[in-house]
Amino acid sequence: MPRRPRVVVVGSGFGGLRATQSLARADINVLLVDRNNYHTFIPLLYQVAVAELQPEQIAYPVRSLLQRLAFANFLMAEVTHIDFANQVVITDGLTIPYDFLILSTGSESQFLGIPGADKYALPMKTLQEAVYLRNHILSCFEQAVREIDPAQRRLLLTFAIVGGGPTGVELAGALVELIQGRLVKDFPTLEMEQVQVILLQSSDRLLADLPLRLSDYTYKQLQRIGVKVYLQARVSKVTPNAVYLENGAVIFSKTIVWTAGVQASPPTPTAELFPAAKGQVAVLPTLQLPNHPQVYVVGDSAYVEQDGEPLPLVAPVALQQGTLAAQNILRQIKGKEPKPFRYVDKGRAAIIKRNAGVAQTGNFTFTGFPAWLLWLAIHLYYLPGGRNRLIVFLDWLRDYFFGDRAIRLIFPQSSRLVREDDMSNSPKDWHNQEH
Repeated sequence: MPRRPRVVVVGSGFGGLRATQSLARADINVLLVDRNNYHTFIPLLYQVAVAELQPEQIAYPVRSLLQRLAFANFLMAEVTHIDFANQVVITDGLTIPYDFLILSTGSESQFLGIPGADKYALPMKTLQEAVYLRNHILSCFEQAVREIDPAQRRLLLTFAIVGGGPTGVELAGALVELIQGRLVKDFPTLEMEQVQVILLQSSDRLLADLPLRLSDYTYKQLQRIGVKVYLQARVSKVTPNAVYLENGAVIFSKTIVWTAGVQASPPTPTAELFPAAKGQVAVLPTLQLPNHPQVYVVGDSAYVEQDGEPLPLVAPVALQQGTLAAQNILRQIKGKEPKPFRYVDKGRAAIIKRNAGVAQTGNFTFTGFPAWLLWLAIHLYYLPGGRNRLIVFLDWLRDYFFGDRAIRLIFPQSSRLVREDDMSNSPKDWHNQEH
């Protein structure tokens, strides 16, 4: 019998996992390689940061996701190099040959070259970062209880969020609900009117990718629950205790959360990997590398334009690209030409607070409870693992009816979150989960 082609997929984010599952179901030998042995459901990271969900509720073992697929295997390893000429992937322990390769290496926080942002702002792109942020937020309240200096207490109780996209909006609303719901009871001696949640947006409206009506609704709802929203507030510098704006204003805070944008986390640029915007890799419309038709790039790592505009770095794009990459590989095996990628935008939704959200599908937009309910349904549907879905649903119900968030735990951690780029002897991180 002829040998089955071997496909290697680097990265178990949305695009890589979807491609792996599609190929394995077509009886193609596929090996998924990732430095972590779990898939992270990135859209719910902020709920880990505000003590609504536990980390393991939005993560799922990759091996469990693949165990029913006879032709899929998983390798936990760090990819250090790819030899495109000889078609091998080199990891920290093995050299893996491939007939086809799919790169799905995800994205990381984008600090836009702003001085101090990468050092002092708190990103939220990985489970480790979300848990660190939860520890930090809860620690600020614990420290504020025993702080006798009013100025220092104000620093501890001021929370600045940079970025008015979906993540920033959702985090701001959820943080206020945590403070006004559970923390008011936990810290009765604190004067909660001193607590400030500030959302900074560089443009003239929130959720800039959605229609203006939805942006205005979001702005009013956040203001109604006490979030201070500053529009056209461009950050010029970040220090340990302050955010400096281009207009001269200064916001003093011990907590500066960075949700202002993401950039691709592709392999180190080489002659085969042409860099494009936001660190992405330039690919053909079929998602193939130029001059390497057996190599595909999907998800946040791939730079693709549609109707003259680059596609956003969001999970639906990655899922659809993962599906097409698998289909194109199957077409190539059969001797057919690969098809170009065309993104079908099924709509977008964002949650603001309890019973309030915004959503767009096609030409229709809606707000309030229906949009909030739709957001919950979409995220439950795509969250991997039946047990995870059930537990998350029950936790949401408990929070909705009783306002209880039992995961208010400060786990022991190092005093500073160590990032890969701070370790001079560490290999390049080839996998930051996709947004």
